[in-house]
Amino acid sequence: MLGLYTATIFLSACLLFVVQPLFARMVLPLLGGAPSVWSAAMVFYQTALLAGYAYAHGTTAWLGVRRQAVLHLVVLSLPLLVLPISVPAGWTPPTESNPIPWLLALLTIAVGLPLFVVSASAPLLQRWFAATGHPAAADPYFLYGASNLGSMLALLAYPTWIEPSLRLADQSRLWTGGYAAFALLTVTCATGVWRSRGREDAPGSFLPPAPADTAIVGIGRRFRWMAFAAVPVSLMLSLTTYLSTDIAAFPLLWVVPLAIYLLTYMLAFARRSRAPSPLLVSAFPVAAITLAVLLAANETEPIAIVMPLHVLAFFLISAALHGELARDRPHIAHLTEFYLWISFGGVLGGVSTALLAPRVFTSVREYPVALVLACLLAPFASRTENRWSARALDVTLPAAVGLLMAAALTARRGGVLSGLSPLLTFGLPAIVIVSFGTRPLRLALGATAILLMGGLDPGAGERTLHVERSFFGVHRVEVDASSRFHTLYHGTTVHGMQSLDPSRRREALTYYHRTGPIGQVLRAVLVGESKPSVAVVGLGTGSVACLGKPGQVWVFYEIDPAVLRIARDPQYFTLLRDCPPEVRVVLGDARLSLKEAPDGAYAVMILDAYSSDAVPVHLLTREALDLYLAKLAPTGVLAFHVSNTNLDLEPILAGLARRAHLTCLVQDEGSLSSEDTAAGKYESTWVVMARDQTQLGELASDPRWKKARQIPDQRVWTDDYSSVWSTLKAWHPGATRQP
Repeated sequence: MLGLYTATIFLSACLLFVVQPLFARMVLPLLGGAPSVWSAAMVFYQTALLAGYAYAHGTTAWLGVRRQAVLHLVVLSLPLLVLPISVPAGWTPPTESNPIPWLLALLTIAVGLPLFVVSASAPLLQRWFAATGHPAAADPYFLYGASNLGSMLALLAYPTWIEPSLRLADQSRLWTGGYAAFALLTVTCATGVWRSRGREDAPGSFLPPAPADTAIVGIGRRFRWMAFAAVPVSLMLSLTTYLSTDIAAFPLLWVVPLAIYLLTYMLAFARRSRAPSPLLVSAFPVAAITLAVLLAANETEPIAIVMPLHVLAFFLISAALHGELARDRPHIAHLTEFYLWISFGGVLGGVSTALLAPRVFTSVREYPVALVLACLLAPFASRTENRWSARALDVTLPAAVGLLMAAALTARRGGVLSGLSPLLTFGLPAIVIVSFGTRPLRLALGATAILLMGGLDPGAGERTLHVERSFFGVHRVEVDASSRFHTLYHGTTVHGMQSLDPSRRREALTYYHRTGPIGQVLRAVLVGESKPSVAVVGLGTGSVACLGKPGQVWVFYEIDPAVLRIARDPQYFTLLRDCPPEVRVVLGDARLSLKEAPDGAYAVMILDAYSSDAVPVHLLTREALDLYLAKLAPTGVLAFHVSNTNLDLEPILAGLARRAHLTCLVQDEGSLSSEDTAAGKYESTWVVMARDQTQLGELASDPRWKKARQIPDQRVWTDDYSSVWSTLKAWHPGATRQP
């Protein structure tokens, strides 16, 4: 019997955490691959979890276990109305408004019922198990560990095995088969519940009596459960946004914080002892203040050290908070209510972080806020010292440390202590603040002091002129220390630059320099064209338009209205206004917008869409290439910008070109001279395709352009299949170029 319940809960968790990335993968092409898709979807999943837990708690309390089991068999059949999972026809996101309401509505229609039923399984099956009379039924919380193990394994299996091996349609069918197996196991569990211990059916029957001191759960304890559930969720989503925006824009990072979150839940509820771990008692303040220092000092390099520090700190903090939550779990008479409050806390943390924070903060400020809240909850802390003097020190000691940091940072700004590194400036006070770990308020105020002082750090000399946050990420306009350039950043990646020198204000810089690969392409391809039309997917600052000539028409396709507002604001950039060609901008996802363009309209199509440093996958598929070729003139050329820190996209494009019988060349511009770098030129990698080699002009004989490199047995990406995992640069030591 125990094996049956464990297997059913394990399978339900696997289904729950496979459908999340599965459907996110289905809907990402409609929203440009933005990380916010994952965060918004997580809020929906948390809400579905809350609805499932509320259903489990309410129906069990109202009907009793045996009658509720009968009801649940009916509810179990409802997802059959929407399976297999797919995006319903006719759903198109808005182009000029926030797409989150649209996304939440789509999730409700497409996966709401399956998520609701699967979400209810963990508390419901634990409650059923408590009614079976099994020797372990008196404390069924350990089954929550099976749930979290299934969740974590499914989440890790998706990018490493499921996505690289199966098309989306096959994944959907596999999920439907898994749901059928889950339904069969649930029916077996329900049958066992109905036959258990005679025919009693009153609410709360089959339960051992609750001890007197646990029979009543007060509102304070309920809010405590909610808080200890909300803060780890907020930290998880904040860390996800921070990693994929400010550290490395790599979609697979989305699963790392969630996997860590689930692991800490599994460890907390699998414990046989409710005693707190001495390691967590000591590690919690160290982890929290380490995070505060990293955020205040704005340290993002080296990634190999900084990223693991963030992840490790999150693990320790989440493990401590979840451990405290597990330690405070109530008698099984309150089991479903306990999970209901946990779920409510998860929704609260998700909504405040994924929906409210982007509207309130222009950057990822929710991360430090969640960190301070975690410090306020510092578990295992000593709260016995409540004398007036101790409470006064809770405020005065952090204030004193903050004033000392402010003095040091002000001196750095004035050049007095210019040789003092940021980590040293924050590190010494941090050692003092770590000692505050036994006083939650003192620790939280100490972390706040460090975070606030980060604004006084003089940094590398760049000055921020404008910050704007949209559904698609955080955009910053900065001017360098010598006031020579305005630069647009999306996350940590440069998306355009303009010189402030009047003689160079119309010059294409960064990846679009006239001597770089894209400059060579346009000179070679547009020779002899009288008034060619050029399409550019991805706007940035519009720098590449400065490679055009009067009389030409350049059409930019841009998904983010915020980028267009910044590019057209003369306080920051004037390239769209001043560059020679006539420029038009079409808002919306390029795959959808390009369908409206006339066939054969463009002499050149430049594919330069990035979400920070990641190219949206749906722009690199077989169906996308077919669309580009339809809109390209018979003698036209495609140019793909594939500069990337983490992903090797050249073989993907080589495979697409081979399948379409196109000529495909690549130039990976090597190291630049110091003069080029100082002038604003960046290294870049570009791939060009044409129906015939002669259409590439002088590029075909230019030794800087090589035939695109292929990987043996590389599967062509389609709208139904792609594998970001396979494009990691570390995986390609045996890649070879075409002969």
